Amino acid sequence: MADTSLRNRLRRLFSTNVIVRNVGGRRLKVVDTSKSQYMPTRGLIDRYKKIYSTGGAGLSGYSDNQLVKSLRLGLFRDYEAMDGDAILSSALDIYADESTMKSEYGNVLEINTPNDQIFKILHNLYYDVLNIEFNLWPWVRNMCKYGDFYLRLDVDERFGIRNVEPLSVYDVTRLENEDPENPEYVKFKLESGTSGGAAQHSISNRVEDFENYEIAHFRLLSDSNYLPYGKSMIEGGRKTWKQLSLMEDAMLIHRIMRAPEKRIFKVDIGNIPPAEVDNYMNQIIDKMKKAPVVDKATGEYNLRYNMQNITEDFFMPVRGGDSGTQVDSLPGLTYEAVEDIEYLRNKLLASLRIPKPYLGFDENVGEKATLAAEDVRFARTIERIQRIVMSELMKIGIVHLYAQGFTDEELVNFDLELMSPSTIYEQEKISLWNEKTSLASSMLTDGLLSSEWIYKNIFKFTDEEIKKEDDKIVYDYKQKFRRGQIENEGNDPSKSGESQGTPSDMAMGRTGHELEDEIGSEGGSPEGGWEGAGRPKEPSHYKKDSHVRGRDPLGAHEKKKQASSNPKYGKIMALAHLDKLKNTLKRKSDITLINEVDEIDEEYKEDVNNK
Repeated sequence: MADTSLRNRLRRLFSTNVIVRNVGGRRLKVVDTSKSQYMPTRGLIDRYKKIYSTGGAGLSGYSDNQLVKSLRLGLFRDYEAMDGDAILSSALDIYADESTMKSEYGNVLEINTPNDQIFKILHNLYYDVLNIEFNLWPWVRNMCKYGDFYLRLDVDERFGIRNVEPLSVYDVTRLENEDPENPEYVKFKLESGTSGGAAQHSISNRVEDFENYEIAHFRLLSDSNYLPYGKSMIEGGRKTWKQLSLMEDAMLIHRIMRAPEKRIFKVDIGNIPPAEVDNYMNQIIDKMKKAPVVDKATGEYNLRYNMQNITEDFFMPVRGGDSGTQVDSLPGLTYEAVEDIEYLRNKLLASLRIPKPYLGFDENVGEKATLAAEDVRFARTIERIQRIVMSELMKIGIVHLYAQGFTDEELVNFDLELMSPSTIYEQEKISLWNEKTSLASSMLTDGLLSSEWIYKNIFKFTDEEIKKEDDKIVYDYKQKFRRGQIENEGNDPSKSGESQGTPSDMAMGRTGHELEDEIGSEGGSPEGGWEGAGRPKEPSHYKKDSHVRGRDPLGAHEKKKQASSNPKYGKIMALAHLDKLKNTLKRKSDITLINEVDEIDEEYKEDVNNK
């Protein structure tokens, strides 16, 4: 029976080169947690093995792993010394600062997923368990310094990853191609006294093996010759840094040893015989250079050296003529190799790919060649570092979700994003899209080209993308109409199924009160009341379909039809004049009678006279 424990399932999951999951239909999502897609042919790996080997056994009989470790330790010692340099230390800080900037919402890491449960689990992992707001900065700095950084993941079968522990790059070895049946199998070996790193070695070192899912290996894969490890961000300036250090030391030595000025003492010896000149000069030198001192502790007499004078001064006897005793000064030698130091320093800064003003070195720039242009190139370097970090953070998230029971497409149904380090970089992207949209708008306005041509040639859309965007544009217009109805008419078409106030409604005779009639006729009672209580039902509206006699309660339409079909009733008028009624009526008391016909027939006149 196969072992179905969590650790064996995780080992099988991460024993493949990539994690493949079906996300619906024929679409796949591939997560390259070990970055095996990047790795080229193994024959290109020669940084640690081929160029130092003398046949298959490696250098001096050592195995390949021992050879690689010894060479890497030599690199790490140089990196430690380079970190003490002011320029390189500032550069490492800048790499870490720019890679871990916070977004406008105050988040270091953005988690994008349509699943709310996955979002909450991953947010708890990254911000509460890993505490990336504080820990991500030193992790990125160490990765940029050494090219590699290791985290040991404490995986629990119920809660997933509950703790992480940084490991020293001195102690961890990555082992690949150990299993001939599974060439993608990767494991890590920790050789130290404790798992705490190089600072806690004991007398008897302990060796531990870890599976691929138990170690998060952050590595800068910028050079295939350093595989399976990463290349440090300061490796390109390692040789230049050594040369610059030598030049700076030479400059300091020269200034200390040769820079002090010297004096020439010209002593007039007068008529002293030549044989006595040396004794005379020694007496003068001893008197000027040495002072008698009596040691208070021992009582011994000592000629202590007087530091106020320098031993490299010159004493020259002169005689004859007008030359008397004279003291002249000789200037110190000047160091003329400052330009060489500037040249090497510029090479070192170029290897770091950081603009000079970032490091405090001002440079003369023109009106257009400002720091913004340099900032874009630097932003690309930071983006490359961020992609490496996000790739390994995604591996940590997959391990955590798998331990909590997520499988299939839910296991990779999330994306991570770090804040872009350059606002200028974002502004250039926005400016490019503005140029494209203005060009497309002018082409459509002038009628030069069709929208399909613009989609395909300016925006590089496919036929499927064009159709998809057209459907979304129609949906946006529907939402715009819906919001306008809610704002202007108080009607939500998606709920009522009617539109109000539009020209089509007015042409059909709808005034927008149909919805009110339906709602108002319901009556009802307040919440928690009884049946029949509350506001009574609204009465039927006059000249509406809801009225008890319909839309035409006075029968005006029928009267028009009768008038047109029966000439007996004559022409219909809106109102009759009162003067005509006065002429036809005998009693003044009937003046208030108003008739709506223009000509009164004889029968009607007789009826009035009889009254």
